[in-house]
Amino acid sequence: MPARKSRGNNRPKPAQKNASQGAGSSFLAFLFSTPVLLAIIFVVAVCLLVAFWPLIMRALGELGADISSALDKAGATIVRLMGLGVVFVIAAIIGLLVIIGRPSAFARYWNYYIAAAAFMTAAWGILSFLRPSGSGLLAQVTLGGYIGQAIVTGSLIMGIFILLALAMLGIFLVAPEWTLGLFKRTARGTAGAMGEIVDVVKESNARKKAPPATKESEEEHPVKTEKADEPAAPADTAVMDRLRSGITVGGWSLPNINILDKIAETIISDSEIEKRKETIEEALASYGVEAKVIEVNRGPTVTQFGVEPGWDRRFKEVREKDRDGNVSTRQEEVGRTRVKVERINSLANDLALALAAPSIRIEAPVPGKSMVGIEVPNTTFGSVGLRGVMESTAFQKTLSKSRLAIALGKGAGGETVVADLAKMPHLLIAGATGSGKSVCLNSVICCLMMNNTPDAVHLVMVDPKRVELVNYNSIPHLVSPVVVDTDKAIMALRWLNAQMDSRYKRFSAVKARNIEEYNKNRQPSECLPYIVVVIDELADLMMAAFDEVEHSLCRLAQLARATGIHLIVATQRPSVDVVTGLIKANFPTRMSFALTSQVDSRTIIDSAGAEKLLGRGDMLYMPQDASKPKRLQGTLVGDAEIERLVTFWAGQRRQEAQSVSFEDMAQAGADGKKPAEDELLDKARQLALESKDISASYLQRKLQIGFPRAARILDTLKEEGFGKGKTEN
Repeated sequence: MPARKSRGNNRPKPAQKNASQGAGSSFLAFLFSTPVLLAIIFVVAVCLLVAFWPLIMRALGELGADISSALDKAGATIVRLMGLGVVFVIAAIIGLLVIIGRPSAFARYWNYYIAAAAFMTAAWGILSFLRPSGSGLLAQVTLGGYIGQAIVTGSLIMGIFILLALAMLGIFLVAPEWTLGLFKRTARGTAGAMGEIVDVVKESNARKKAPPATKESEEEHPVKTEKADEPAAPADTAVMDRLRSGITVGGWSLPNINILDKIAETIISDSEIEKRKETIEEALASYGVEAKVIEVNRGPTVTQFGVEPGWDRRFKEVREKDRDGNVSTRQEEVGRTRVKVERINSLANDLALALAAPSIRIEAPVPGKSMVGIEVPNTTFGSVGLRGVMESTAFQKTLSKSRLAIALGKGAGGETVVADLAKMPHLLIAGATGSGKSVCLNSVICCLMMNNTPDAVHLVMVDPKRVELVNYNSIPHLVSPVVVDTDKAIMALRWLNAQMDSRYKRFSAVKARNIEEYNKNRQPSECLPYIVVVIDELADLMMAAFDEVEHSLCRLAQLARATGIHLIVATQRPSVDVVTGLIKANFPTRMSFALTSQVDSRTIIDSAGAEKLLGRGDMLYMPQDASKPKRLQGTLVGDAEIERLVTFWAGQRRQEAQSVSFEDMAQAGADGKKPAEDELLDKARQLALESKDISASYLQRKLQIGFPRAARILDTLKEEGFGKGKTEN
């Protein structure tokens, strides 16, 4: 026990020895530290300088003159070589040092650095064209020196071309999209100007080769002297002849595309696009949604931002100790899942607030792409002209396959959208007052009139409002003048049903399935024309005769496709008592403009969204083969264009053309034969003889038939003189 105690008392001695060794090592570390070493070197250098100062001054005195002359020669050489471009060299060196110090800045803004180099090179070349007065060094060369002269190669024309190329390169690197847009507009304008020059040369050559004009020849072949883009006055025959594109088989002349006006499109700026991208990403991040804008599609009315959802990350806290015993905490990711689309969709109102937009529409997801589309209204509304869509490749491709190609407008991404009415096969349009519904009807009618003669397409128009479609009364495409009376409209629907039945009998006789097979191997005069029915306000017809209108429309929608009869029905009140379930089932292609409530939107397109549209042609298009509606900006056709087109066709109206009387045709049938008598008419006559006063309700009960049939039988009995007849008992 005593030995252990004495051994324990001797333990502090090694600790004292270690402390003394630690003090010595600390002093050596301080002696050899960087500040102390620099101080020692500085003191030694000062001592050496003081010791050898006389020798240094003597050496400088001998070499001073040689150094001064060498510097003068070097300066003169630099001035001759670079001129004032030495400033650009110094700027380039500074920029190079910045790049070496911050390579990440160059990786991010490399285009600006290269653009600055191009601009400085162009400015250096411009200095080579300037020579100062006097007899100095720069007067012997130029302000740009020999290098500036080498940039412009010494030739004036070639030098100007090189300078312009450098300037355009710099502008393109700074603003590439604006430069490409300027180049496209310049090329388009040059091509148009060259086309006009070629047309003028052709006309002048044709005028020189033409024989002397007589009165008869002038009537048959009028001289074209007006410009193609000049608006056509209704009474100016020369301009109308200019707008004809050629004589067809039936002797009709189709209008030229120049009869329609060109509308300049509005393009949103790049700076605004970048600002909105940052705002969307910051707004989503503030609500805990990680997302990134990966695609921007610019449209005439809205711009679609394609947002890729990020990840919901899960972390756990990890505590670690270092060598000194300090505890540190870090976050370690243990899992992640994709952000749900519903979370982005639920932030529509918050995004609209952040973007200061009246309303936004979220398409989640975009069909065919792994992103969510956020459609933000543009600050400036653009219009889509009918001519621009008709001149597109998509429309011309559709027109080559079908007579009934129609131009609808442009999508949210600026893409052209066209459709084939024969494949729809019927179109249902809804929209509140002022949303662009009637303009869409006018665009569809004008599109059909631009590409079809009256022998190919017949039109039946019903306009109970008496303000939109009555302007087309003078065109030869109409089967009958525009119907404005609801009673005549019902008769027109009866005539269409009779016409459909008659065509099916013709098809059955020649074993043809549809109108295309029937017209395939026939002469143009024997071909059946397409019939397009345009109804501007369905609600008025449904209020006048609900049962008969619904029955007639549904029967036509179900059976008339094969016979070449197609319906375009519009209404501003898409309630369930107007657009019934039976009508919706037979009109698979629908189009909705801005509506007042979400209920109306669900009635017409079976989903919400139409109540958030902006109006003025902004619409949702639901084609037959799509699961979701597509947002479009509809085409615009002005009143002046409609007037020119109507005047053009009215000038070709033939006197021998007879309009159809729906009253007579509905009674006689489509073939001009009287319809067969009702099989219950004999029993009704017997009841009329037995009873002095009969009514439709009495016949309905006795014959066990519906009210419309009983009313028709009662009308027949009244014509034959059986009793007074009452509509109600």
